[in-house]
Amino acid sequence: MNLIRFMLQLICPRHKSSLQYLSDEALYCCPSGCRFPIINEIPRFVRIDNYAASFGVQWNEYRTTQLDSRTGLTISRDRLIRMLGGSLDVVKGKNILEAGCGAGRFSEILLSAGGNLNAIDLSSAVEANYDNCGSFKNYSVCQANILELPFEPKQFDIVLCIGVIQHTPNPEQTIEALCDQVKPGGLLVIDHYTYGYPSTFSRRLLRNLLINSPVGIAMTFCRSLTSLLWPLHRLLWKLRKWPLIGRIRASLLLVSPLVDYHDAYFQLGPELLKAWTALDTHDTLTDRYKHLRGADEIRKHLYYCGMIDIEAYYAGNGVEARARKPIDEEHPGQSCQA
Repeated sequence: MNLIRFMLQLICPRHKSSLQYLSDEALYCCPSGCRFPIINEIPRFVRIDNYAASFGVQWNEYRTTQLDSRTGLTISRDRLIRMLGGSLDVVKGKNILEAGCGAGRFSEILLSAGGNLNAIDLSSAVEANYDNCGSFKNYSVCQANILELPFEPKQFDIVLCIGVIQHTPNPEQTIEALCDQVKPGGLLVIDHYTYGYPSTFSRRLLRNLLINSPVGIAMTFCRSLTSLLWPLHRLLWKLRKWPLIGRIRASLLLVSPLVDYHDAYFQLGPELLKAWTALDTHDTLTDRYKHLRGADEIRKHLYYCGMIDIEAYYAGNGVEARARKPIDEEHPGQSCQA
C-alpha cells in the first residue's frame, strides 16, 4: 500500500509535529488532534473541493493522454531533460519532490530514471497519478497544498514544479514555499506562464463563464466544444498549404477557443491530437488563477529567496528556471546569473 511506502517522515502541515498512522481508522493524526484521512490508499491533507478541483476532474478524465508511455513519443521526456539542464542522470538515487504532479507525465520519467519520488497535488489528480505510477517501489503520493506540505523543510535533493505556479493564488509565495523544501546544495526546477500567453477573445469569454460553473459541467462543455470545432480545425490543417486555406486557418486560430496542437505535435496522430486539444482547452478555460511573469521577475524572486546559480530563460510554456540552495545559507545570491 502507498501509505507505508513514504520515504520521509510525514508531519502535520499545521503543527509541524510527526504524524502517527492509525491503521484501524485509515488515517494519520498529530498530537494536537489533527486527523488526515487515507482515501484510496492516498493520504489527504486538504479538502477535496478546493480551487484546483477542475484540474482533478481533468487529469482523471485524461489519465494517460500525455504520458510518453501512451504516445510512444518523448515529448514529456525532452521537456524534462531540458529543464533539468540536459540529463536525467541528476535524478538517480535522489529524493525528489514533484509539486503539482498531475496525472504523472513527468512522474513516470523521474521514477524510471531512478529518482525516489514524493509526489503531491492539490487536486484529486493524485488518484490518476497513483494509478499510473503506483507500481514503482520508489514512489509515494499524497494530496496536499504546496503552502502547507506534510514534510520537514530542506529535505529534498530536487524540487520540481512544472505547469503549476501560475495557477496558484500567489506565485511568489509558492516559489518561496518550494525553495524552503530544497536541501542545502539541492536543485529547484520550475516554470511559469509569461506575458503574451495566447488568449483569444473567445477563450477569455468562456473562461469567465466556466470558472464559476460546476466542474462536471465545465468538463462536459469542453468535450462538446472540441467535438464541434475539431473537424474544422482538422480539415483546415490538412488543406493548410493551399494559400487561401492557409490564411483562413491562421484567422481561425486567432479566434477559436480550442488549443490546437497540429503545428507543435502533429506526430501524435488525429486521435491523440484531439484528446490533447480537449484536455488543454479545458485546462485553459477552467483555471481559477492564470498569472503571468517574465524571466527577470522569476530570477529576481529566486535571488530574494536566497537561491544561487540562477538560470531563468524563455522556453516551453513561458519561463523555465533552475536554481540551487546554497550550502552556506548565510551568503545567498552569490552567483545569480543575468
